[in-house]
Amino acid sequence: MTRILRRMNVAVLAFAVSVPVTAASAASVVSAPTAALTAVPGSGEDVRLRLPRPTGPHVVGRSRLHLVDARRKDPWAPGASARELMLSMYYPALPRPGARAGYATTEEARLFLKDRDLDGVVSAKTLSATRTNARINARPLPGHRPLVVLSPGFSVSGYTLTGLAEELASRGYVVAAVDHAYESVGTEFPGGRMLTCLACAKTKTKEDFRRATVGRGLDVSFVLDRLTGHRPAWRHAHLIDRRRIGMAGHSLGGAAAASAMARDTRMRAGVNMDGSFADPVPDGGLGGRPLLMLGDETSRPGGEDETWDRTWRRLDGWRRWLTIAGSQHFTFCDVPVLSEQLGLPPSGPRPGLAGTRSDEIVRDYVGAFFDLHLRHVPQRLLNGPSRDNPEVRFHNP
Repeated sequence: MTRILRRMNVAVLAFAVSVPVTAASAASVVSAPTAALTAVPGSGEDVRLRLPRPTGPHVVGRSRLHLVDARRKDPWAPGASARELMLSMYYPALPRPGARAGYATTEEARLFLKDRDLDGVVSAKTLSATRTNARINARPLPGHRPLVVLSPGFSVSGYTLTGLAEELASRGYVVAAVDHAYESVGTEFPGGRMLTCLACAKTKTKEDFRRATVGRGLDVSFVLDRLTGHRPAWRHAHLIDRRRIGMAGHSLGGAAAASAMARDTRMRAGVNMDGSFADPVPDGGLGGRPLLMLGDETSRPGGEDETWDRTWRRLDGWRRWLTIAGSQHFTFCDVPVLSEQLGLPPSGPRPGLAGTRSDEIVRDYVGAFFDLHLRHVPQRLLNGPSRDNPEVRFHNP
């Protein structure tokens, strides 16, 4: 439990000393904010935040989707009649002009900055106007494509994984980035409702985090129902190959990837990026399905987090345990790239990787994993250490 709670405390610290990044059966499409650029107050110069360009060959489209699971009550809000989710759907698009998707609404950014006592340090407009690479509601490129579900860390939004989502979509994947209701410091839902982190005050113990992890797995199963079932909620659902579905997540979202795999056989492959396995993997493994464990420096064998050692022993299929030298808990999302552009130091007690470099590593290894297991394309990158990536260490205890 100590390790689980430490990771959550690191999440708060990382955003306090680095750039803060936030977001955002019935279903509805939701309009997305468009991007504009402003300056950081007191900086003396314009700061134009932008995510790195995706490396794949495809233009990226994005649409927003609101899902309501009327069969489930929300675990955090007793007065809510159903469980709600927001999805950001990323996909390969036709190369036509269109408005860029926004990163977050100004109000989402403002609430996050206020929550972290960072008012006046970074402008909410600057953060919300981070330049993305996706076009709003762009027409999709025809094809039948693998689906990757992304789940963010506890207390933060799916927008923190925008860079990875755009990267995978540019390579030919459909990506569903999930915002779990009441599990971020502020995500806007339809009707102008700003749902805040009720879960933060209710999640303190090891058992609390286990329930939160299981709950996210149930969220993801509902997402699959609505994207691949009868009368799907997304107008472009015909793009999705139901036989090729995977999931990646950061922190609690990474733990949820393994939890979802354990309970839903539709999930064919998973990536846990630096999350404690709060919901233990079954003794018998994951039915031979592959799992990538990608962690920071402290996630090594015999380290503080005993759940990684336990999980490794239980995995019964393809498996890799990688750590990144110089990394911190928030290496695995957009935070380092935006921190670097603002001239802020890396989060954590030690000097870390440059934001651009950490972003490259995460994109390369997560992309290679899904190319191998959802497309069945051999990936030398995953066979062992690489001269081009000396920071990445392979473990096989």
